[in-house]
Amino acid sequence: MRTRPEAGFTIIEVLLAILIMGMMLTAITQLMTAARNTRDSVHNMQETQLAGPAVLDIIETDLRSIFTTGLPRAHWFKIEDRVSGGLDADRIDFISTTDSLIARIEDRERPRRSDINEVGYVLRRSPRNDEFLEIYRREGFGVDREPFIGGEYTFLTDQVKGLDIRAYPEDGRDIDPLDEWDSGSDQEDRGGLPAAIKLAITIELKPRIDRESLDLANLRKRTVTYTRWIRLPQDLRFAEGQFPRLVVPPSATTPTDPATPPAGSAAGGTDPNAAGGGGARGGAGGAGEDTGSASDLGKRSGG
Repeated sequence: MRTRPEAGFTIIEVLLAILIMGMMLTAITQLMTAARNTRDSVHNMQETQLAGPAVLDIIETDLRSIFTTGLPRAHWFKIEDRVSGGLDADRIDFISTTDSLIARIEDRERPRRSDINEVGYVLRRSPRNDEFLEIYRREGFGVDREPFIGGEYTFLTDQVKGLDIRAYPEDGRDIDPLDEWDSGSDQEDRGGLPAAIKLAITIELKPRIDRESLDLANLRKRTVTYTRWIRLPQDLRFAEGQFPRLVVPPSATTPTDPATPPAGSAAGGTDPNAAGGGGARGGAGGAGEDTGSASDLGKRSGG
């Protein structure tokens, strides 16, 4: 008897099926990898665009509120040209009227904030990666005799490749910038406040995952530099002691010696220039808060 052969796949059919499945899996893997790289690139660009301009916005807000009235010129403004690990790590310190971001709590009292604070921005090498810098905002509660020292530090961002700060002593296109500035310096081009400040912060793209490597071969594509120009108001650049201030003018009727009462200020005096005396034609004038002369006061009260 002849037996019927069993149905099945040949070796060629099996190999062909494996080849087709392998090609499909390869295409799916490439598609998923491309989607993930696109997601990471968008994430890295967003992180960089948020970090760079955000830091510059904070610095600009503090600089727009710089305060100099009533302070010695040596405490107005300072820029230090510093380098850390081969990267620009310039430092800037000044006094600002921005409300303190760090609340002070003492003896279980309500948090207090100051209207005038010592503000500064300083960088240091990252303890996790020596190739990057960390930027901190320094804030001192109120103002003391050393406004450029002390205070509390708030972390802003890492992945910083450099912060370059330049000061321009005057307005104009052909003015050479200065790397350092000390408002208390005896040099004419570095005293007081500069006319403008240029901030340039360089940030490198941060990977979405720490163990993930950036798929960018060119270093220029991995770093982004943001630049900001800030011009200080002309009213703040007066020489020390030349600030226009509002004062109460001295009254002509005010005696030079407050301990010596004017003649006739006792009961019933007849001096028309004596406040409260009533005047020659007035009645019993009161010690009002009118800024006019005593004779006019007597006329209005009893004349």
